Amino acid sequence: MGQPHRESSARSLSLPSLIVAKRFCGPPTSANGGYFAGLIAALSPGTLSVRLKAPPPLETELTVFETQDGGFEVRQGETVMGEGSPATLDLQPPALPQREEVVAAARHYAGVSSPFPTCFVCGVDRSPGDGLCIFASPVAGRDIVAARWTPDVSLSRGDGKVRPEFMSAALDCPGFFALQSMQIRLLAQFIVQLERRVEVGEPCTVIGWKISSSGRKHEAGTALFGADGELCGRARALWIDLRPTGA
Repeated sequence: MGQPHRESSARSLSLPSLIVAKRFCGPPTSANGGYFAGLIAALSPGTLSVRLKAPPPLETELTVFETQDGGFEVRQGETVMGEGSPATLDLQPPALPQREEVVAAARHYAGVSSPFPTCFVCGVDRSPGDGLCIFASPVAGRDIVAARWTPDVSLSRGDGKVRPEFMSAALDCPGFFALQSMQIRLLAQFIVQLERRVEVGEPCTVIGWKISSSGRKHEAGTALFGADGELCGRARALWIDLRPTGA
């Protein structure tokens, strides 16, 4: 899936290279897409539309380049792994479900049969303090999935608030489960807009809903609400079904 870098006007930044630790995997050998997109988005003070061009490797030095349009490229050698471009996000989330509805939904989590049980966000083999343990599940009588999430102290940058890339990660997998199919698909594009960084230990709710499907392409929305029901972040994702082997 990696695409060789072509001649461009991108220039290297005087910033440390990006390295994704093994803890933040999605599939076992590559980064969680929402987390990686969040690392790229955090490079800009504005909203970026992040395209994931290839599965981001773990424990590997990746170089950051700035582009003429105010965006960024992240490369491994000459291969572009991801790119972010300035964007706007016009997305209105559905109403926040009641706490009791979310608790009831958790009894029907489809991720117990996921092919990626060690995913940093939704893996059932991860424990609180290690993974995010966001188990988004269908809410009865509504076309949404939802999950409770209480961020732990390891997600803070030292000020008691959750780092943006972890909020981006939290907004990733609920979109996959909103499509209500365990078909293996990969995150291809992600636009996140954060309204407020949530606090460590703050009981939050994450929801996801299907926007559209066309062939192998699917769009989903997600939203993150704080303890008081305030909208703290939202995202729009494009997911692509993997082609069957030999297709």
